[in-house]
Parts: sequence; structure tokens; C-alpha cells
Amino acid sequence: MTEIRNFSIIAHIDHGKSTLADRFIQRTGLIEERDFRDQILDTMDLERERGITIKSQTVSLPYIAQDGKEYTLNLIDTPGHVDFSYEVSRALASCEGVLILVDASQGVEAQTLANLYAAMEHDLTIIPVINKIDLPSADVDRVKEQIETDLGLDTENILLCSAKEGTGIDEILEAIVREIPPPSTDLKAPLKALIFDANYDPYQGALISCRVFDGTVRPGDTIRLMSNEATYKVEEVGVFKLRRERQKELSAGSVGYIISGIKTVSDTRIGDTITLDTNPAPGPLPGFKEAKPVVFSSIYPIYADDYFSLTEALEKYSLNDASLIYQKDSSAALGHGFRCGFLGLLHLEIVAQRLGREFDQTIIMTAPSVRYRFALTDGSIIEIDNPQFYPDPITIDRSEEPYIKTSILIPERYMGAVMKLCLEHRGINSKFFYPTPGRIEINFDMPLAEVVYTFYDKLKTVTQGYGSFDYELLDFRESDLVKLDILVNGETVDALSLIVHRDRARTRAVQICDRLKQEIPRQLFKIAIQGAVEGKIIARSTVSPFRKDVTAKCYGGDITRKRKLLEKQKAGKKRMKAIGSVMIPQDAFVAVLKSEND
Repeated sequence: MTEIRNFSIIAHIDHGKSTLADRFIQRTGLIEERDFRDQILDTMDLERERGITIKSQTVSLPYIAQDGKEYTLNLIDTPGHVDFSYEVSRALASCEGVLILVDASQGVEAQTLANLYAAMEHDLTIIPVINKIDLPSADVDRVKEQIETDLGLDTENILLCSAKEGTGIDEILEAIVREIPPPSTDLKAPLKALIFDANYDPYQGALISCRVFDGTVRPGDTIRLMSNEATYKVEEVGVFKLRRERQKELSAGSVGYIISGIKTVSDTRIGDTITLDTNPAPGPLPGFKEAKPVVFSSIYPIYADDYFSLTEALEKYSLNDASLIYQKDSSAALGHGFRCGFLGLLHLEIVAQRLGREFDQTIIMTAPSVRYRFALTDGSIIEIDNPQFYPDPITIDRSEEPYIKTSILIPERYMGAVMKLCLEHRGINSKFFYPTPGRIEINFDMPLAEVVYTFYDKLKTVTQGYGSFDYELLDFRESDLVKLDILVNGETVDALSLIVHRDRARTRAVQICDRLKQEIPRQLFKIAIQGAVEGKIIARSTVSPFRKDVTAKCYGGDITRKRKLLEKQKAGKKRMKAIGSVMIPQDAFVAVLKSEND
């Protein structure tokens, strides 16, 4: 046990975490050079394209140190985005130490700070590392100063490396062995293991990734999951060395996997504690909580015939992503579909892209919304995430929406533009910090609904890509919320309804009406596209009708002849408008979801 080191690498997006992991794998000889590829722990094409880790991976590295001993370095990789902060916290709870990686050209950013605080909460040994020292724009002295002032870490022992070129890798591995303590555990105590991830194997069921804190688990043991009291018989245990490697047992201090015939990943909740059914632990490990979705959207197939294939695709997808929550939904305009809950905007985007790539699904997603809370006049309180279930306005006593605390780190020259953007999105309680000369951190309290629409894209635009954004959920606060209905030819289109702040209703209604006007094809009668709040029309666009010149055949004579033909045409159009229906093309729903800048 003294030769085991459990550690993680935490960093802001694009600071070189995956590249550093690649160098560790090459240096410890876990893979032959001919089989190696960049970002080897990132198994999804989407992760490689976007340069972020979506699904965390684990790998056990055999390393012979300078003292001649062979150590097992368990690298527990973490996702790199705020949406997956709970998974990060459970991975950190499985470690004794972390490498905090900072880009030598970009310096300390928002996610670096958030991850550092998470590591401090778990009382982990922290080793600061400055990466990308080979870049022409690298400013090591400035970044050292940032690490000392922003992070409060000692700069004397900071390690310098270039993960791309492989310089400084040996020094980091030696620091891991030297500074990170071995796990302090009890082999004789009842089994206590923490689940920090789970994958689905089509042949063997759920594959649990866990860190064993106390006791030992072997094939044939009956384990119990402490959150739901379910029991399973262990079929196989082992460790991760790029490929699964079967072992006779997993003992205290180890990181590995357990296969026990669990049918779905949703049964293995991240943060849950595993113990033996015959000799259970007195209590679970601390920190477990249910993953709760914060952003909601409905998914519909473009063609109604594809509904059953979409159902099958979501069932298969949810086997590998237990945090996706979905239930059946239907819309008069779009037919049958599913109402889905996501951990955040990035999670929503990833699910949509993976359904398209891996399951060949062409889908329409309604505008993302959040969960609102309404106190009714009869004293009851309801929470809704779907505008279709908006209560009768007469029965609403008070409405509330979730607020977040944003942390935006930017170069000082963009302060005015970012301040204006935050105030436009109903930001309040602004606070400013100057971590280092030339950089500023701005904190705002903002409604989550303002962020899920176009805020992040706009922030990247006004800061020319230099803006770094992080957030945490605060609480529900009272707000003047209304339901915005979109009417086409006098009929409400339920799939386009939104719950918005009253001050925002007019702006959003005008945007949607103008978008629909461009997408809905012209008919032989005039089509009115209207936005309505509480029965009052607040925005309108009109699709002009096709016109036929019925007076073309009149070459002269009395004017009454022309008037008679025009009146006859007018009556025909009126009758057509009364009985005619407007088919809204699928492209119109997609167009409404695009931001006004597209």
C-alpha cells in the first residue's frame, strides 16, 4: 500500500490536461509507440474535436522511481467543465493529491480557481505545475505571481513543463511519488468503496469505477449499494491499464472496476458507497447527492415515423449517461417526443450531437428552459420546467426563478463591454477583484434563464475569446414571470411557448415573430404571426399573401365591374383564411432557437 499514489489533474479547459496524461502513459511504458495516439484517454470523437474531457477515464501507471521502488500511480481523470462539477468532486474524493495545471500563456482562469477550492475541501496535497513553457507567448514569472496571489500556493516548488514536447515529465512523476501521501486505509475493516464513474458494457452490464477505502472485494462476494440497498454478486474485479486487466481482488487503497451484472448505469449512482452484504460498513462515505438537472428541453424527431428509433436511441444513450433524465412528451405542432433534463448547456449540446453522430438521429430541440417555482393562492407550491404546464395567471400569488453566481475572468480592457452585457441580462450585486495587474474578475448574481439562451456566445464575442466563465447555483428568487404564447393564424403553437420575465417578453416575441415570418411560406391569404402575454398581443409580423390580378381582363367600361371582381376576391380570401390551415415547416422551429446574431 505504501507504493500506491492516487492523484488527479485539474485545469481550466485547453490548459493541456489530456496532453500531460499522454506523456505520463508514454513515459511509464503502458503502451507501445506504434499504438499511441494523441488524447488517448479521450475515447469520443467529440472530445477530440472540442479539446475537452466529457467522460472521465482512469488509468493505473506502473512507475519505477529514482529510489528503485516500483509504484502504482492511479490517475483518476476528471471532466473539464462546470456542468460536471459533481463528478469532479467525487473523483477528487477518491484521491490523496492533485496536480493543478496552469497554462504559461493564459495564466490562472475561472475553472482553475473552482477546481482548487474543490481540492482544498477534500484536504488534498496540491502540486502546482506550469505547462506550455515552450510557447513564444509564455510568461512564466507572471503566471508564478498569479499562482501565489490568486491561488495562495507556494511558488518555490512550482514545476515547469511542456507536455507537448515532453520536458519536465520526470520531475512531475518524482514529485507525485515524493509529495503525495500513500492511502491511509484499513484492510481488516468492512468494505467501503466510492463509486466515481460508471460505464456500460453490452455483454457484462454496468462497469463500476471505484476507489476502495477499507476492506477487500473479490469475485464471488455479494456487494450492497448503500443508497438503494440493492445487492449484486461480484463477477469480476480489476484495474484500468488502457484496457481492463482482471485481478484476484481489489484491496484498500486501490482504484479499479467491479462487474456484478448490474443491468443499467442508472442503478450505479456516482458518489454511492459499496459495501459487503454479509459484513456491511456502519455508514456510507460522505458527500453523496442525487444529480439534479438544471436545464430542460424537449426533443422531437423531424419525421413522426422516427419516433420509435428515437426512443431506442435514448434508451441506449442513457445506459452510458445516467445524468440524462427524460420522459414522454407531446406537442400539437411537433407530435410525440421526450422532455429531457440536462446538467447544463454543454451537457445539452453534447447529448444532441451524440444522438446525431452515434445513433443517426435527426432531431428538433425546443428552446432550453429552467425549473421555475410558483406559489399559488391556495397555499400550494409547484415547480415546472415545461411552459405547457404554466398555471392560470389568476391563481399565481408569487413566482420565483433560479439565480446563479457568475465568475467572469477577463483582461481589463473588456470590462465595459462585459459589464454592459451582464446588466442587459439582469445581472445584480456586482463585485470586482483584481487578481493580477491587467486582469479582472467580475462576479454577478444572474437568473439562470438568462445564461442558458445566448449569454456564453455573446461573452466570447465581446471579449474576443479571452473571457472565462464559471457559475454556481445560488437559490430561487422572486421574479415577475409570464408565459409568452406564439400564435400563427390565430392558433397557439405550443412548441414555441416560453416562460420569460415580463420585461423580456416583448423583445423575445419580436425576435420569434420575425424569424417565423422568414421561414413560413406564403399562402393565398394573409398570415398573422403574433406574440401574446395573458391574452394581450405584444408583437406581430405578417406573411404577405400571393396576389392574383383579377382585374387584368377588364379593358374598360364601368369601374363597378372592377370593384365587383375585387370584392369577390376579398370574400374568397376571407373564407380561405377562416378554413385554411398553415403548415409550419420544421426549419421554422430550428430557426427560432438560433440566437439573434446568427
